[in-house]
Amino acid sequence: MTASDEPEYLAATRAAYDTVAADYTTLLADALDTNPFDRAVLTLYAELVRSAAPGDAARVVEIGCGPGRITAYLAELGLDMLGIDLSPAMIEQARRRHPDLQFQVGQMTALDLPPGDAAGLVAWYSLIHIPPGEHPAVLTGFRRVLAPGGHLLLAFHAGDEGRHITDAYGHSGLAYDAYRLHPERLEQQAVQAGFIPVARLTREPISTPIGAETTPQAYLLLRADDPHH
Repeated sequence: MTASDEPEYLAATRAAYDTVAADYTTLLADALDTNPFDRAVLTLYAELVRSAAPGDAARVVEIGCGPGRITAYLAELGLDMLGIDLSPAMIEQARRRHPDLQFQVGQMTALDLPPGDAAGLVAWYSLIHIPPGEHPAVLTGFRRVLAPGGHLLLAFHAGDEGRHITDAYGHSGLAYDAYRLHPERLEQQAVQAGFIPVARLTREPISTPIGAETTPQAYLLLRADDPHH
C-alpha cells in the first residue's frame, strides 16, 4: 500500500499520534500501576501463551504498541515481544524507553508478518481506530499470522458508537476517529475469522492518570482454531 492509496483514516490516526507521542508517553507511563484489571488480564494472557507455546520461539506481537508500555510489561512476564505501531513518533518513543526490545512501524490492516509465525497477538486499544466495517478483514489478518492454538487479546472501550477526536493528551487541533465496540459482536466476528472464545470481561469505568473513564472497558481473549484438532 502506497501513501497515495492509503485510507484517509490511517493517515489521520498516524498524524494524531505523531503529534501527541511525547505527552502520551509521559501521561501513561505508570498507568498500569493503578489499574489492577489491566495487570490481571495481561498476566492471564501471558500464562495462556506460555502454556500453549512453551519454549523460546514463542513470539508475541503487540499491534498498535504506542510507546511500548504493554509490550514491555508482557516482556517482563516472560514473553518474546515485538511491538508494531502505525506512528513513527510512537515507535521512536518505544525504542528510546525500551532499547532492549524490538519495535517497528507497521499497519494492522496489512500486517507484514509470515503466516502462522506468531504465538500471540495483542491489540490493546488499537482496533478502536479501525472503522467497524473493516474489523472482519482485520481479524482475518490476525488469524493468518497466528499459529494454530495461538492467543489473541483485544482491549477496547465498550459501546456502539464512533467519536471524532479533536483534543487529547494535552493537544488540540487533532482530527481522528475512535470507536466504542460491542463485545459480543466483536467476539462473533472473531469466531467467523477462525477464533475460539476463551474469556470476555467487561468492567465499569475507573479513574486513570489521564482522567476518569466515561464508558465501560472490555477485554476479549480468543484462541486461534486448530483445524487439526
